[in-house]
Amino acid sequence: MKNNKLIKQFRVVAILEGFSWIALLITMILKYKFEIIWPNKIVGMIHGIFFLLFCAYIFLFLIKEKWPIRTGLVLFIAAFLPFGTFWAAKKYLK
Repeated sequence: MKNNKLIKQFRVVAILEGFSWIALLITMILKYKFEIIWPNKIVGMIHGIFFLLFCAYIFLFLIKEKWPIRTGLVLFIAAFLPFGTFWAAKKYLK
């Protein structure tokens, strides 16, 4: 990896995306079980921003650092799995 600063930024975004995914699950329970809607709207927007940033970093590294497509696909799929971005940060973003 040539650009350590970008990797560190990507790692932070991956971890934040993971925490926002967990927060989204909590707010989904609040929304559907207790009919408290507003936390879900706020956390949903924040999670969406982190998800888009995570995907943008994947694309950036595929183009700029010439990562293999397989690595990009693994990282993209990890964003949809519980704790997947934590695993991705540990395995791919050191």
